[in-house]
Amino acid sequence: MDNYVITLNRQFGSLGRPIARKMSELLNIEYYDRDIVDAVAKELKKPVSIISDAEESAKSSFFRMKFPLGNGTTAMQEDIFETQRRIISNLADKENCIIVGRCSDYILRSHSKLIRIFIYAPYEARFRNCIDNLHMTPEQAQKMIAEVDKARDAYHMRFAKYLPNDTDHNDLLINSSALGIDGTAAYLAEFVKQRISIH
Repeated sequence: MDNYVITLNRQFGSLGRPIARKMSELLNIEYYDRDIVDAVAKELKKPVSIISDAEESAKSSFFRMKFPLGNGTTAMQEDIFETQRRIISNLADKENCIIVGRCSDYILRSHSKLIRIFIYAPYEARFRNCIDNLHMTPEQAQKMIAEVDKARDAYHMRFAKYLPNDTDHNDLLINSSALGIDGTAAYLAEFVKQRISIH
């Protein structure tokens, strides 16, 4: 395995997704996020979200953030995770890439060139990001920060048995509010280049 893989976990509202997208441009590699969910849904022949058509709205897209594997039964979530694990492993074997969330740091823990990053930000910065960038109301922002972080932590604990911000399982933790999207992405891209050069 000569290719390298960056896994990126993040707090809700810390702008992890746009940072990953910008990093992919700077490093000229692919990044995968919702694509993985779409691939899992296609392989299992299931809807992307176990939510009725009537609920397909902005509200339901926020709902999906809270439940990375949907809101179905335990057995169904186990099936989805196993399919997701296989898809993530295949992507990592195939090319240099960035994979956002979905326990990818745990799934790829044996990859020889794995770079694990966790993005966080102070609560007030995340609150403002939710309102300014995700166009939430203050009430939605407060609710989603609490609920999405809780759901992501529970998901990670269930499958990886550690929290996504665990310092024993990350190579770098960074406060995105210090440099913003472009600055954080540039800093991380440089970190990745330096890290690859010493592998």
